[in-house]
Amino acid sequence: MTQEEMIEKINRLKKEKNAVILSHFYTNPEIQGIADYLGDSLGLSRLAATADADAIVFCGVHFMAETAAIISPDKKVYSAAFDAGCSLADSCAAEGLRRWKAEHPGGLVVSYVNTTAAVKAETDYCVTSANALRIVKALPADCPLLFGPDRNLGGYIQEVTGRKMDLWQGCCIVHDVITPEMVRQTLAEYPGTDILIHPEALCSHEQEFISNPLIHFASTAGMLDIVRKSPAQRFIIGTELGIMTELHKQNPDKEFIPLRETLVCHEMKKVRLEGVLDCLENGAGEIVLDEALRQRALLPITRMMEM
Repeated sequence: MTQEEMIEKINRLKKEKNAVILSHFYTNPEIQGIADYLGDSLGLSRLAATADADAIVFCGVHFMAETAAIISPDKKVYSAAFDAGCSLADSCAAEGLRRWKAEHPGGLVVSYVNTTAAVKAETDYCVTSANALRIVKALPADCPLLFGPDRNLGGYIQEVTGRKMDLWQGCCIVHDVITPEMVRQTLAEYPGTDILIHPEALCSHEQEFISNPLIHFASTAGMLDIVRKSPAQRFIIGTELGIMTELHKQNPDKEFIPLRETLVCHEMKKVRLEGVLDCLENGAGEIVLDEALRQRALLPITRMMEM
């Protein structure tokens, strides 16, 4: 079956089954092309909850589809790449959070949304890269916090807010390679050019970059917003290269230069048209959660959305 035939069949089955396709910005261009909605973690979480559909086909890594299933128990949720993992989600286990809470009575666990349902079930507040600063600032100042699993995002929050936290030592293997030296080299090579960097980057908690007006730490959706509003014509992009598809689509007259050509998440690239079609045609990749676990995992997400 050709790519065009697969896309035609996907569009037909989507209508027949009242399904919507949600895709992260890091997937391949052909996947973004068939998606009803593109977004980052926060945006897609909201869309999963409000979509007028009987089924959701999630194009992203596994924890994202799992999060959609937590939020939308009234819908069938399918992962178009069931085996697509995440280094952040894999770095954190629920047992460790339970131990920390036992050692810190009254402490709060703040977990990045890039976690499993089991970890969310042990979490007090979920956050995304788009809202983590705002939520941490709003939490009681005298309460111990464990922030996880991304040590770089946690370090960035600490540096910006001055709020001390215990940091879980996980990382995104794509963003963790963005070193201070790499950023300094780019600043020298492209003087006066705005650099957009994801706060999961290794360099994100360096004050010299946080205070530099040319450097903007932002989520993927935040990067799109910055570019859309900026009069600048050239940007260096420090995140997974899949975002280039939407950046060029929204801003055809602007120039985008990857911070490094190697910033590729191979797990996101596991999402293929064949997987989307298998979900719609055969019900493959369905996310099934224990109901008690789902309800516990929903609470920190609900708190996040309310805040």
